[in-house]
Parts: sequence; structure tokens; C-alpha cells
Amino acid sequence: MPSSPPTPPVVDPAAMLARARATFDIEAEAVLGLKARVGDSFVDAVRKILEVRGRVVVMGMGKSGHVGRKIAATLASTGTPAMFVHPAEASHGDLGMIKAVDLVLAISNSGEVEELTVILPVVKRQGVPLIAITGRADSTLARHADIVLDAGVAKEACPLNLAPTASTTAQMAMGDALAVALLDARGFGSEDFARSHPGGALGRKLLTHVSDVMRSGDDVPRVPPSATISELMRAMSNKGFGAAAVVDPAGRALGIFTDGDLRRLIEAGADLRLPTAQEIMHRDPRTVRVDALAVEAAELMEECGITRLFVLDASGVIVGALNTNDLMRAKVI
Repeated sequence: MPSSPPTPPVVDPAAMLARARATFDIEAEAVLGLKARVGDSFVDAVRKILEVRGRVVVMGMGKSGHVGRKIAATLASTGTPAMFVHPAEASHGDLGMIKAVDLVLAISNSGEVEELTVILPVVKRQGVPLIAITGRADSTLARHADIVLDAGVAKEACPLNLAPTASTTAQMAMGDALAVALLDARGFGSEDFARSHPGGALGRKLLTHVSDVMRSGDDVPRVPPSATISELMRAMSNKGFGAAAVVDPAGRALGIFTDGDLRRLIEAGADLRLPTAQEIMHRDPRTVRVDALAVEAAELMEECGITRLFVLDASGVIVGALNTNDLMRAKVI
């Protein structure tokens, strides 16, 4: 006979909430406890990393390894070249990835993880600086390290005091503190961050220029001042832009005519056979430079309550057109 499914444990809501709140308290206390212990060794660690000509090689086993991967990623994205090397793999060839110009940042709460301690003498013989984030200042890892960052905690949030919880939170916080201190020391700014995150929202805003998203060439609707209403309508319809630029023989913008302008003329009962583009256009249209950031174009549209812009080069010649749909497709807005 098939076995019956196990009976799920009874959940006591009050007990669950109490355990969650106790976890928050323990982990918050673990992080706040670091404040009193950072001092000269932390400053030395920042200075040592700033001197490195190679990369920061982060190492750790188990949960500390997971923390180490995150710290390496944070360092790399904030201006400090870094990578993660698994200690167990290092013993089987990956030590070749570590060069004399690098620095090792080793993470272990106990400081006695065999996969890590066994490779420390090799790292030291290479003359590679070693910084340790550990909970035990008397551990093997701490004794081998040039600089020790104390990330010890009074207890884990785990009620058995076994599963790494508060200790990994403290390690993560120490790594973040290092990354932020290094970021500040390097003068790493938002544009530097954007270059490391070109696929993110900030990267798109700070790296995408009008020239990257605008319509250009024959896709830009433009007519001469003498154009008739019919020619204006064809230009707007064929290009699907909802507006046309009125330009002089050199291609410089004289004005703009939109589908809204056409609607208002019809509502006013105007004779659409008579006027030329120059007579019904809006003069001095809002424009944007081709080398401007796309986010600047979006801000101009929002500020002026408009949905489209023509794009000018340095000499004032129209070279492109841009509307909110173009910006949305580029995920700038």
C-alpha cells in the first residue's frame, strides 16, 4: 500500500512571529556589534586593497562561500576588480588563477575550515597579501593573515546555535563596509557605477544618448516652408511621428506642425487648401542636441508637457526625431 503523506507540523502564529522578531534582533545586534570593533585593521585593509595592482580574490567555504561570492560581486561593481575562487577547487588547479599582484580576502567564521587552511601556506609563499574576515582571532586563518577583520558574533539566530545566520550576516556587512569605503576612497561616482551596470535602469539613464534611440535619415518627417497642408499630412502619416518639422534649405528648424495643430484647424473651420506650412507652424520648436542624454530629453518633454522632440546637431541642423514611445522602447522611461 502506498504510504500516506506526512502530516505537516502545526504552525503556531505567535511562536513563528516571535522567532522571526528574535532573529531580527540577534542579527541586528551582530551587525551593530561590528561598529565598536572596526578600527586600525579596517583602515589597513582598505589601504592594502587600494595598493593592489591585480584583483581581490575572495575565498570561503559553505555559507561563507556564498557570502564571498556576493562580496566579490559588490567589490567588482563598485570599482575594485574582484573574483571568487572556491577553496576546494583551488587545491585542484585553481590556485593558478591567483597571481602575485593579487590579494586574497578569506572568509571563515571558525577560521579552521580545512579546504581553506590547507592552501594558506601556498598563498603566503607566493607573497600574496591575505586579509581575513573571521570570528576567531586565534584561528589558523587569523594567524596566517596579514590583516584580520573581526566579524565574530555572540550567538547565531538559529535556536540550536549551529546554522550560520548571524555570523554570515556580520560577514556580509563587513564586506559591504569594505566595498563602500573603497568606493568612497576611489571617488567612484554614479557614472562609473552605470558603466558597470549597462543593463540596469541607472546604466540606461546615464549611458544612453539621444543618438542611440532617435529616428534618423528618411524616418525624420520634414517639409519646406512652402509645403501645403496635404504635404504636411503625408509627411506625418508616412513617418508615423505625429508631427513634421518645417526646415529651411540648410535643414535648420523653423517650426513644427503636429497632428494636434491639424485637429484644431479643422475644429476652427479653417480652409485647409490655402495656408502653407510656414503660415501655420509653431515657431521655435522645442529641440534637443544629438549628444544629450536620452534621460535629458525625457525630462524636457515632461517639463514642457510634450511628447516629441526634433534632434539637432551642433550647427542646428535637424538630424533626428524622438518621442516618448522611442524612450519607452529603450527603457529610459
